[in-house]
Amino acid sequence: MIRALHISAGNLYGGVERLIGTLARNRELVRRMEPEFALCFNGQLAREIVLTGARLHMLGAVRASRPSTVFQARRRLEAVIRAGKFDVIVNHSVWPLAIFGPVLRRLSIPLVFWLHDSATGPRWLERWARRAQPDLVLCNSLYTAASAEAICPGVQSKILYYPIELVSANNAPMNRAEIRRELDTPSHSVVIIQVSRMEPWKGHYLHLEALQKLANEPDWICWIVGGPQRPRETQYFEDLKRLAVRYGIADRMRFLGFRSDIPQLLGAADIFCQPNAAPEPFGIVFIEALLAGLPVVTIDMGGAREIVNASCGMLVAPNDPSSLAKVLRRLVTDQPLRAHLGDSAPARARVLCGLRSNLEALTGILDDVVAQKIGNSQYVAGA
Repeated sequence: MIRALHISAGNLYGGVERLIGTLARNRELVRRMEPEFALCFNGQLAREIVLTGARLHMLGAVRASRPSTVFQARRRLEAVIRAGKFDVIVNHSVWPLAIFGPVLRRLSIPLVFWLHDSATGPRWLERWARRAQPDLVLCNSLYTAASAEAICPGVQSKILYYPIELVSANNAPMNRAEIRRELDTPSHSVVIIQVSRMEPWKGHYLHLEALQKLANEPDWICWIVGGPQRPRETQYFEDLKRLAVRYGIADRMRFLGFRSDIPQLLGAADIFCQPNAAPEPFGIVFIEALLAGLPVVTIDMGGAREIVNASCGMLVAPNDPSSLAKVLRRLVTDQPLRAHLGDSAPARARVLCGLRSNLEALTGILDDVVAQKIGNSQYVAGA
């Protein structure tokens, strides 16, 4: 049995937090691994973990600009690790590695750094993170792996696509009709959906610009799912609504804000489109859209290249609203093509991100890290 402590920030909610929630909910699928979790911020992720019954350690809110909060959280983490007798620490993303590096280095427990994004963050953060070199860098895609050397020079890296809960949405006609009625969407409309955080790099501007070019095309509606989590995202959210008015497509847009019924929304839609302005490190939502039987349209860069192929969707050149509009128009008007791509989509998702198989792979990776550390006379597992 491997006792693993997963450390993350917990202040926002996106792909990383959804992965951690998946690990908590499905911890009993792999009996060789016993995960616990440590967070700094008491937000949505903390609430999800508590609901699963998994053990959660709260370290206290941390502000790098307030050194006292950093030192207090470090002391709490050290106490948790010493009391927990963990075999391995899994650190999620650069920020907690930078904040807790001195503790993790001092305790000499096997350390895995799960890199969820390319190493392009603030220089001070990456400089701090380099002080705690891990035993392994675990990357969520080939794209992120290409940048691992910038933070962890000379450290071995492995790639593991996320284990994702293959939740099948209720696509029954009645359920689909109820959702469409709620969202003022005719049953015959072709629904284009985007599900993402409210950040410019997620491509909302490009999406709206392309939809403007479809203004004279009948029978489409666009659902934008996701709500602001920070003040600047509130302004961005309002900017998007104003832009839809200016483009003359406000009556075709539904800005839904935060929703907890994503599988059901995907099941009631017809096309998934997220035209990123910057590379997606991996893209859990692409997998979820494929599982719902939706063709996926996104930009030809980053982790999307590893997920979307001609069997299940279409990749478009970056920053090209005309090409994006052309692809969307084709899918809106060609029902047989949508059906063909959608029929192949779930199989593609399962090949890449099977829940049990990828959890087993994660356990095997952690096993290997612990075994290699045990080979070093300075470490005894569980000590």
